[in-house]
Amino acid sequence: MNSNKKINKKFSNILKNIFINIDKSKNAFHSLSKKFELNCKLKDLEKFKKFNSVVIIGMGGSILGAEAIYQFLKRKIKKEFVFLNNIDEEELQGIKNKKNFNKILFIIISKSGNTVETLSNIRALKIIKKGSKNIIIISEKKQNPLYLMAKKMKLFHIEHKNYIGGRYSVLSEVGLVPAYLMGVNIFKLREKLLNHFRGKNKFYLKYNSTKLAKILQKKKLKTLIFFNYVPQLNQFLYWNQQLIAESLGKKGKGFLPIISPAPKDHHSLLQLYLDGPEDKLFYVFSTDIGSKKKLVSLNNKSLSQIKLAQKNAFLKSLKKKRIPFREFKIRDFTEKVLGELFSYFILETAIVGKLINIDPFNQPAVEEVKINTKRILS
Repeated sequence: MNSNKKINKKFSNILKNIFINIDKSKNAFHSLSKKFELNCKLKDLEKFKKFNSVVIIGMGGSILGAEAIYQFLKRKIKKEFVFLNNIDEEELQGIKNKKNFNKILFIIISKSGNTVETLSNIRALKIIKKGSKNIIIISEKKQNPLYLMAKKMKLFHIEHKNYIGGRYSVLSEVGLVPAYLMGVNIFKLREKLLNHFRGKNKFYLKYNSTKLAKILQKKKLKTLIFFNYVPQLNQFLYWNQQLIAESLGKKGKGFLPIISPAPKDHHSLLQLYLDGPEDKLFYVFSTDIGSKKKLVSLNNKSLSQIKLAQKNAFLKSLKKKRIPFREFKIRDFTEKVLGELFSYFILETAIVGKLINIDPFNQPAVEEVKINTKRILS
């Protein structure tokens, strides 16, 4: 059996296995299933809808998905959301300076319940009080600091499913609870998650997954550039960066994903991209949708027309130089489109990992640093 037939057969077996088991709980892909259910009732979240200011505290996969949803659908969202996703003393101080914490909803998310940065931030803010009605904690329901704190202090707790890893959790409680409180239609967000298993979409998934697997096996292309002409996608790309880096960066394999805003980077990195080392793969993100209020600029052209011309000129150069790329064109800024984007990259990334014989769900190097950090701090 030649290599193409072998990898195509392997893809078919992987996809078939995912589809057969997707409806079963305890499955890593279960958040894509129509049978998926939240570990909380929406009616229990209604009391939190009164808050117009929300602070989400988390790290990595616990917060990147919610940030992506907020930025992509921001035009529809009427509330203010702040995302604490690092140890940043100035940002913490800015929140502490707000006069009334009781008017702010705090959503604290950590799968393990013992993420050092998350625990450090909530302790620095001193927001935990017994019976607080403005705190939601999402973590695994086991003996960990966050769950024990929620239990002891009588705080609202939602169980994080232990079989869904952080970077794959955006379509579970981790992303859907914040989205619901943003006023996002979470049912539309989940409406087309299984489209990638059917017809042309299945062919597209197969073609790209097998192609990427072959590229990774050869190790010639090492850098993955997210060249982004759509500002609403910036946070989605940070979510995608973690997904791809942590899932595929193992055993000497993987891409280094870099977010490159355009056309800004036409004037800083484009020379290297087009005339430097031939070790890059480009994902070009674009849209034909301009602003409702068209701002006329150079030569009586709108800013959207100028950006489109720059994008087309860039693609022309990539083709001329035979630099590999894919273009993702956003035709609508809706919940459905964002749900499809999340589910597509989740599936493609995990399948590519399985095709190159690595576990796309673990993160041994990350865990090693976490263990060493705790030893140093103890």
